[in-house]
Amino acid sequence: MRTYLVTGGAGFIGSNYIHYMFKKYGEEIRIINLDKLTYAGNLENLKDVENLPNYTFVKADVCDSEAVNRIFEENDIQRVVHFAAESHVDRSIRNPDVFVKTNVLGTLTMLNAAKAAWELPDGSFRPDHKFLHVSTDEVYGSLEKEGEYFYETTPYDPHSPYSASKASSDFMVKAYIDTYGFPANITNCSNNYGPYQFPEKLIPLMINNALHGKSLPVYGDGKNVRDWLYVEDHCKGIDMVQEKGRLGQTYNIGGHNEKQNIEIVKLIIEIVAEKLPEGDPRKAAVNESLITYVTDRKGHDRRYAIAPDKIKAEVGWYPETMFAEGIRKTIEWYLDHAEWMKNVTSGDYQKYYEEMYKA
Repeated sequence: MRTYLVTGGAGFIGSNYIHYMFKKYGEEIRIINLDKLTYAGNLENLKDVENLPNYTFVKADVCDSEAVNRIFEENDIQRVVHFAAESHVDRSIRNPDVFVKTNVLGTLTMLNAAKAAWELPDGSFRPDHKFLHVSTDEVYGSLEKEGEYFYETTPYDPHSPYSASKASSDFMVKAYIDTYGFPANITNCSNNYGPYQFPEKLIPLMINNALHGKSLPVYGDGKNVRDWLYVEDHCKGIDMVQEKGRLGQTYNIGGHNEKQNIEIVKLIIEIVAEKLPEGDPRKAAVNESLITYVTDRKGHDRRYAIAPDKIKAEVGWYPETMFAEGIRKTIEWYLDHAEWMKNVTSGDYQKYYEEMYKA
């Protein structure tokens, strides 16, 4: 039985990855989920796997070297999938220190623990032991011209404290690969969407606000473009890179689903209104009058777009879920999980939301 250590497994992408892996491999694998349970970490995301004998949850910080080393000492970890990160650009602008600590120092802690556990006396590493660092397309900066794409060879040009912290963590992984021959891969993904996403990000925020008749805050002119990737497609890509990717390589995982933010907001309004049953008092209130343009985010990149050519050629992965299908599945999930949304939008999150979007 192969043992996986998944960091940040209670978060959005991490919990979807754990679901995907158990669905695919079942009892063939064991997963240890290491999560600090910050505001975006939610164990409700994993209710359906928490009693599985081959699943273990450990509450700890990736920056806590003692706790991380203990996990490696007590278990034969063969795969590390490192999701744990602070990931919201707005929060990074307000508090960059937290992002440097978690994203850079946390990654270094994980690398050191895996290196200590896997390195052999001759400086080589135990066979079939691999570390996958999950990163973002935001490290590449902004595309200004139509038809341009991010490739693995695109120079890094981060513009926010968040993307700078992720770029730094990528370079740390690259340094361990080049210096020690450490068995790792890096994946840089485009914007994910789907079930279990914390409602500070664009799509779940707009869905939740629309359902409650609240304004839909759109930065600037709303024409910033992102490439959208359905989260289950991303999880499949991560698994395929670990199984088929060349060690030491970076793979871009993109959805080939470019959309302007304002396009997405209007589509969400249309679908939510369509899905609400006749007689539901919210139905008439869900319309474009809810859209409110707010002052643009500082350093707001204009366009991201990933070319997933390398991962398709070398690994055989390609995005399967087009945006028109994925956004409907996502909205239906949130409509069916109103209690989940209610639970995560209370308390500290609500205070943060009101302060962040009061303009």
